Amino acid sequence: MIEVDAAVLDLSRQGLLIAVAVFLRVGAMMALLPAFGEQMVPVRVRLGLAVAFTLIVAPAAAPYLAEVGELRLPHFGTEALTGLFWGVLLRLLVMALSIAGSIAAQSTSLSQILGGASVEPLPAMGHLMVIAGLTLAVILGLHVHLAAMMIETYQITPFARRLDADLVSNIGLSHVRRAFSLAFSLAGPFIIASVLYNVALGVINRAMPQLMVSFVGAPALTAGGLFLLFLTLPFILTVWVGALNGFLAAPSDLPV
Repeated sequence: MIEVDAAVLDLSRQGLLIAVAVFLRVGAMMALLPAFGEQMVPVRVRLGLAVAFTLIVAPAAAPYLAEVGELRLPHFGTEALTGLFWGVLLRLLVMALSIAGSIAAQSTSLSQILGGASVEPLPAMGHLMVIAGLTLAVILGLHVHLAAMMIETYQITPFARRLDADLVSNIGLSHVRRAFSLAFSLAGPFIIASVLYNVALGVINRAMPQLMVSFVGAPALTAGGLFLLFLTLPFILTVWVGALNGFLAAPSDLPV
């Protein structure tokens, strides 16, 4: 009986160590995760979500943590930094969508309407894109893809191992470049429309200097920007969700 109790205690201790080790990484990632880690989500809810993700990830990640004998102080810092690294890469995709919204709003003279509608000041168009994109991602099973990605990170960055400088530089810089490229691509229709509008405005102003073309063209630009948003937003969100799911499916792959 004593031997059985000792075996149960050993299993319980090992399971608790694995859960704590997973929580160190998942908890750090939770601060930056899309949708689940937004600042508008209460801290208690985020803490509960971190515990829930830990309970999901820990059994699958147990084979990668089989050698966890004890948790030392350096492990806390190492795992937290690893979680933050992967969380930052995910946050870059959300930033790409918000940057695209800011570019689109600036191109269509809508950059100051409802600028403080969110925790992070964004134009109305950017706020709409971010909220719509996060909502679509959650509907399409973001929690499942995040859990799978968290498990895969233990293959790329093993437990208690410091982040490799080459990994951080190659993957990190590539995803930063991809984020800005994606943002500019998503805002491409608005940039093209803005260029065409300004060219047409210049031609009209040249032909009729006495006409106050800016007063005539500003409402047309605003209305055209809103109509263009109505037409292009489904395609923008489709491209963005595809990029997000592609990263979650293969977080270590370098973006093209």
